[in-house]
Amino acid sequence: MPEVVILLLAACGTALATGLGATPVFVLGTRARALTPFLLGIASGVMGVAAVVGLLVPALGEGSSAEVVGGLLAGVGFLALARRQLSADAGFLGQTGPDARISALVFLVLFVHSLPEGLAVGTAFASDREGLSLFVILAIAIQNVPEGTSVAIPMREAGFGRARQFWAAVATSAPQPVGALIAFFAVEEISGLLPISFAFAAGAMLALIAVEMLPRAYEGEGRLGPSAGIAAGAASMAALSLALGV
Repeated sequence: MPEVVILLLAACGTALATGLGATPVFVLGTRARALTPFLLGIASGVMGVAAVVGLLVPALGEGSSAEVVGGLLAGVGFLALARRQLSADAGFLGQTGPDARISALVFLVLFVHSLPEGLAVGTAFASDREGLSLFVILAIAIQNVPEGTSVAIPMREAGFGRARQFWAAVATSAPQPVGALIAFFAVEEISGLLPISFAFAAGAMLALIAVEMLPRAYEGEGRLGPSAGIAAGAASMAALSLALGV
């Protein structure tokens, strides 16, 4: 099977993993909201380790410090610009009200940041570093699950049905296959883009953790839930990195 087909299937798989995050909302109903800090903590831990171990370390090994710093800053700037463009007074899929607006904001933030995630998948796949592509793909698939939950919870409160919750969660990751293909072909054509692409994706992912995910995880009074999630997510990805030899 051609490499590009395998890459496309893998990237589509990471997108579908986001839809799995809606399952706890189906099962637990309103009680699913209580799990959000823990799930966001897991996502933050997974993404943090993936960004550093799976992206920044390989970038530093294959490019100059200037290239890595430039790519990192570009990724942070990309996410900052995207957040600035989001409207805070929008409705969502025909629904209006506070929960519909929150649904729209969560959807847009996750939709925008999934492009650099796709870039990370495609760049890792194009790399010849053993185990790296599987590590990055699994990392993004795992952290997509709680992202799907964060989409489904406000949508349920706004009155959306299960089907819309599931497919809206999947749609937030729709740019991932596109980003994966772009990065794969660009890196294949211009090998010098590899460290910059890695650093760009890492910068966007780390910025998302710092300005979106952690503040949301810790916005309540409890600290144990999100902290336990961060530890669990980081430990699981560290163990996966060791197992794959990344």
